[in-house]
Amino acid sequence: MNHKIPELTVGIVSAEEIKVHFNGTFEDASGASLTGSHTFTIDSPEQDYKPVSEGATFTLRGVIIGIDFHWEQAEDQTFSGALRIARNPNKPNELYAINIVDTEEYLMSVISSEMRGTANMPLLKAHAVISRSWVLAQLDTYELAKGEQLPPSDPELTWYDKEDHTIFDVCADDHCQRYQGLTRDVTEQAREAVMSTRGEVLTADEGGLVDARFHKCCGGILERFESCWGDTSYNYLQPVRDDAEGGLADVSEERAAQEFILGRPDSFCNTSDQKILEQVLNSYDQTTTDFYRWTVEYSAQELRTLLTKKSGRDLGEILAIEPILRGPSGRIYKLKIRGTEGEMIVGKELEVRRLLSESHLYSSAFVVETKDNEQGRPTHFTLKGAGWGHGVGLCQIGAAVMGEKGYSYEEILLHYYPNTELKKIYE
Repeated sequence: MNHKIPELTVGIVSAEEIKVHFNGTFEDASGASLTGSHTFTIDSPEQDYKPVSEGATFTLRGVIIGIDFHWEQAEDQTFSGALRIARNPNKPNELYAINIVDTEEYLMSVISSEMRGTANMPLLKAHAVISRSWVLAQLDTYELAKGEQLPPSDPELTWYDKEDHTIFDVCADDHCQRYQGLTRDVTEQAREAVMSTRGEVLTADEGGLVDARFHKCCGGILERFESCWGDTSYNYLQPVRDDAEGGLADVSEERAAQEFILGRPDSFCNTSDQKILEQVLNSYDQTTTDFYRWTVEYSAQELRTLLTKKSGRDLGEILAIEPILRGPSGRIYKLKIRGTEGEMIVGKELEVRRLLSESHLYSSAFVVETKDNEQGRPTHFTLKGAGWGHGVGLCQIGAAVMGEKGYSYEEILLHYYPNTELKKIYE
């Protein structure tokens, strides 16, 4: 067992100017003191600024959250720990503001940023464990649980996973885990959840850390890892039915998918209880009111314009949107779109969601209904869908309901991550 809490570097924001207010006294590498407001530019030295007065924090101005999602917005964010100013290797004219913070302090913010710090204790504890497992799995000093390697993906598909961050361990937005420092209300419940699970992680196989993915709402069945990301099957990221019975489920066949998506089967995440939803959804997330089952409509011209904008190709009048391959939750990971001037095939799951929305479609678990004109050409397309997010791993809304029903955090973890063990790796 390692007795030292790992330290993380978290990339917060990249910009031509980094505006910071030091709340208390910080020191740079030369030992010079800094307080108050400062602006860093490309001509500023790359170095760390460490807090030296008790309770010192720093505030970054204009941090963008929810990048490319429908809730994208700018806000000022305050952080504990040290500040590192470094050049962005991918954008020569920009700097990165990086927070250096220990893992447990980081987690208190994560579970208050990913949901409400006032959520029920089983949910907060479960999320503390999976967020700790995931972030430590990104560090070179810890080993990820090995999965079964599958044949290479269809070359027609595009899949997204975390790019390797070359100058920090993880970023602070939805691309990794939401981390918004002290800006979110880090409650006593959140602190207790982190402290009472201190050092606890999920492991699988020969003790490797679990790649603990999570999402807002599975829609009734969890998705498998390989439908969304790389060509690896993990025995703990499998299509579990999100109800009291649990167990494996599969609606990948088209007729079964349509029946499941157009229905509203009982599931943990099938809830409209506002008190439960408020535990999971921050204020900007609550703009999404329909997520277990949802509907999006486009006229044929709207869809043509959207597809041209997002893909760079004009397919002419859109004739059909045809699922080719679905995962076991009904999520489409290979899709054909036919038009009068050509066709395209897209996938995996995230690419489908990006193409069919200005930001991101709630999920790729949907069926398509059309309204035709007298010539048999579609005039309107209606997408009827299920769930919010990729559907892999812990379903946050389902886990919140489980917590309210009296399930322990250990039971929640084993429901969403079968074939895993809870293990303490540091005190």
